[in-house]
Amino acid sequence: MIGKVTIGASFYHCISYCLEDKRKLSEQQKEQLSFQEGLQHKDRAEVLEYNHCFGNKRELTEQFRDVGKLSKRVEKPVMHLSIRSAPGDQLSTEQWREIGRAAAKEFGLEDHQYICVLHKDTQQPHIHVVGNRVGYDGKVASDSNSYARMAALCRRLEKEYDLRQVLSPRRFLSPKDRQIPRQDIRKDRLKAEIKQALQGTRSYQDFEKRMQDKGYLVDKGRGIAFEDGKKVRTKGSEVGYSLQTIERVLAQNEQKQRLSSTQPKDKTQQREMARKTVTQAMRHHPIPVEEKTIGFTVSDQMADGMSNMVQELLRPEYSPGAGRNPWAEEEEWKRKKKKKRQSYRP
Repeated sequence: MIGKVTIGASFYHCISYCLEDKRKLSEQQKEQLSFQEGLQHKDRAEVLEYNHCFGNKRELTEQFRDVGKLSKRVEKPVMHLSIRSAPGDQLSTEQWREIGRAAAKEFGLEDHQYICVLHKDTQQPHIHVVGNRVGYDGKVASDSNSYARMAALCRRLEKEYDLRQVLSPRRFLSPKDRQIPRQDIRKDRLKAEIKQALQGTRSYQDFEKRMQDKGYLVDKGRGIAFEDGKKVRTKGSEVGYSLQTIERVLAQNEQKQRLSSTQPKDKTQQREMARKTVTQAMRHHPIPVEEKTIGFTVSDQMADGMSNMVQELLRPEYSPGAGRNPWAEEEEWKRKKKKKRQSYRP
């Protein structure tokens, strides 16, 4: 099982989200998705339990707010617990109700106002527990160390209901359990998307646009981070693509593109360039021909020969570090000979 704990200030928005369907979907889209996925997108929410409260979202909000006024020092009286099962686990409605009660008890909401709602629009059904941190006695349920408490609750429920065991967040694991390799599908997907977006991309602007087309928000500062459609933020360094790495890959792509654009790609283009070079040279330095000569045609063989000749002429006779330099040896010999002649003069 996987659990999450959040606190907030608005009872209305949290209760509305739990009790209503997704607002982004029209009625036609709900029916279409329900048919395609075999899930319940219309009337997705089923209230499993009302604890010290009743009514619709407006009535519940008023009741929660009235009790919340008993403590003036709490700025965020909303406690929102969400728990979902691992893929393949099946639980009955009654079992989900029991899990909701166990979660409320774990976080001190047993005698407080809360509702437990089951959502059926995802592959793994999950529950939401929306509770009032302020009790009827004015005491406030603590949210300290909430992540560790939720992780311990999930591990206990897995054993109790014989469910698939899921690793807790790494910070709550023992040193031995931290050595177990973990697979994060979200990070694996992001890594593959970044790699694909960098292929053939030469500027950062093009790379950022490609990532935005894939549904990511890119935040560039001293480093770089990516936020997916579910508002999950991941640093580029966590998937092996820091800002420095991305900029280095873009620079390499730019250099490769520049080199490929200046060099002919095949022999046909090389012949064509050689033919153009020879033709231009003939226009400036025409070859003397007889009066009856009509024209001059450059064949492929001649073009290849001229190309090789041009390369030989342009090749430097000597480059530093290439070994023996005959011109330098000759100059040195002349200098020594001249010096020897001067030494014999009377």
